[in-house]
Amino acid sequence: MFKKILIANRGEIAMRVIRTCKEMGIRTVAVYSTADAESLHVRFADEAVCIGPAPSNESYLKMSNIIAAAEITNADAIHPGYGFLSENAKFSKICEEHEIKFIGASAEMIERMGDKASAKATMKAAGVPTIPGSEGILDSYEETETLADEMGYPVMLKATAGGGGKGMRAVWSKDDLKKSWDSARQEAAAAFGNDGMYMEKLIEEPRHIEIQIVGDSNGRACHLSERDCSVQRRHQKLTEETPSPFMTDELRNKMGEAAVKAAEFIKYEGAGTVEFLVDKHRNFYFMEMNTRIQVEHPITEQVVDYDLIREQILVAAGIPISGKNYFPQLHSIECRINAEDPYKDFRPSPGKITNLHIPGGHGVRVDTHVYSGYIIPPNYDSMIAKLITTAQTREEAINKMKRALDEFIIEGIKTTVPFHRQLMDHPDYVAGDYTTKFMETFEMQETADAH
Repeated sequence: MFKKILIANRGEIAMRVIRTCKEMGIRTVAVYSTADAESLHVRFADEAVCIGPAPSNESYLKMSNIIAAAEITNADAIHPGYGFLSENAKFSKICEEHEIKFIGASAEMIERMGDKASAKATMKAAGVPTIPGSEGILDSYEETETLADEMGYPVMLKATAGGGGKGMRAVWSKDDLKKSWDSARQEAAAAFGNDGMYMEKLIEEPRHIEIQIVGDSNGRACHLSERDCSVQRRHQKLTEETPSPFMTDELRNKMGEAAVKAAEFIKYEGAGTVEFLVDKHRNFYFMEMNTRIQVEHPITEQVVDYDLIREQILVAAGIPISGKNYFPQLHSIECRINAEDPYKDFRPSPGKITNLHIPGGHGVRVDTHVYSGYIIPPNYDSMIAKLITTAQTREEAINKMKRALDEFIIEGIKTTVPFHRQLMDHPDYVAGDYTTKFMETFEMQETADAH
């Protein structure tokens, strides 16, 4: 087992990893930028090393500084969390070259699954359902037009190096194809330095449902059922739940089997998710694989009583998994609390938290790195906390979330707490009747908490 793990991340995920390491008797090293000197992960780790100034590319993305921090503190493993370097094949390789265990996927695995076109080809070979579309990168606009005619509209153009919704365009008719093709390529080139495009059939009334998997070094994998991540804004998830209100036992078994098949086919090692789009007829299609822990992993932990970070560490240390699949025994919902103003198009709201009261009680979990007096820097992602409620039924979990949101007091900045409180009363959400298009028609109601 590892003696010391360096956490190459910040904020709540760094705190989350530190907690599990402490419970396992493993020492921890926090790294931080000058903007994060006062963050809780710095305070609660056994050691802390400053790795540079506030900008990410000079600190949390600077591989040489992170490796140097690991070497001077004699860390024998690095946990990358999510975001930053968690799915960076080069960083995984550098760790290996320095004989530091990267608690995540191998460089080869990240490369194979990171490029969307090669991931799709791999899944096809594994016998996992994939969305009809182009075989690899499109060579020309003419090829795109011919294929779109064959598949039938609507279609979706996607950047092969894409993420966060950049370089994506839904095309509903032939008239719009050329304009969409040009603007998507331009956006992809600016965002990723790569204007390679591929095209898929657009799935109608889609739900975004992911399956949590864990694989070990013996090539064996298991699944921990699904999470419904369909409530999104600009392809960023806002809230997630498990089990999905759209799921049937038959569909859960089919999707779980497909995810395990995918993981075992590529001999996946570690925790990951196989992401699917599910249409209104409950047909499911592989979308992508995330080779890291997800932001929303706590809801799975709550419904199957399983520490996913612990399992990541055990697998990285070469300990085999039990191989059994897990199914939800309870219902759990996560609301991402962001420092954003939901009344002003979710505009970021960094600054000082002047007063903070965190909710508690049975079935309420809060993962956070902030406290009263903490200054939220403007340099990073705006998520400051995750509020998770767990109960016997979905209705109870929603009612518990309402109560917990009412208790969650964050003063000095604007947050998404009022948005989530309104969401929990929205008739379509309450009915479990929502798709990835839900936020396109959602409107914040002016209330006393608006100002």
